[in-house]
Amino acid sequence: MRPVTPVGILAAKLESLVRQVEQLKQLDPAFTAELHQAYALANGLDPYLDLCTTPESPALAALVERTNAEDWQQRFTAGETVKPLEQEMVSGHVEGQFLKFLIHLTRARRVLEIGMFTGYSALAMAEALPADGEVVACEVDAYAAEFAQKCFNESTSGHKIVVKVAPAIETLKQLAADGEVFDLVFIDADKAGYIDYLDLLLTTGLLATHGSIYADNTLMQGQPYVSGMTTPNGEAIAKFNQAVADDPRVEQVLIPLRDGITLIRRV
Repeated sequence: MRPVTPVGILAAKLESLVRQVEQLKQLDPAFTAELHQAYALANGLDPYLDLCTTPESPALAALVERTNAEDWQQRFTAGETVKPLEQEMVSGHVEGQFLKFLIHLTRARRVLEIGMFTGYSALAMAEALPADGEVVACEVDAYAAEFAQKCFNESTSGHKIVVKVAPAIETLKQLAADGEVFDLVFIDADKAGYIDYLDLLLTTGLLATHGSIYADNTLMQGQPYVSGMTTPNGEAIAKFNQAVADDPRVEQVLIPLRDGITLIRRV
């Protein structure tokens, strides 16, 4: 899979430099050694995190295997404006375990997920919830939702997940109108919508008084802080990060896990 996190991209660039350096002659051995060490530090980090993190459940491993086997590009045609779904969108082992830990730490019982894809993070969180807990997962793509539901049906915790297929902002407004309240909200949907999702969560009763919000991809491959790498998603995340930093209603911390995850709570 292509690298989609700052560390992964850094490791790939350092690997390219190592290969180029190996073709050159009369280089300072100390320089070459430093470059190799820099590559080893970047390239070895994610595998080491995987090694030191509690293994994922068989159901989560099966979900990843199915997602990787699917040809997501076939579902989109040239010229479409919607960003294609891709296997790299899966939250993955370490982030999934991190979310499970947050469920345990906060003792959350009701979780709202904004953006589900094939359901890795939804299922991970469901596994950590008590027997009467619930994840309400919003997904705009009907095929992805159906794909995820099949995986949920074959797992022991999938019954805790309710999937809502519609644009997330519509689902949030309906949930708010119905008086639904959530202890934890995980945002991992269209990046341009992050600010609107946050504002809706803070201005309605959707977020419990003690509740917390977690926003994924807030490092967006390093684009918010590296010049010359900007894409629409990178610009959207940079605006979101600044909006959160400037918002007096909340306090937050950005964790450099995978592609960045920001933990947010009301002041």
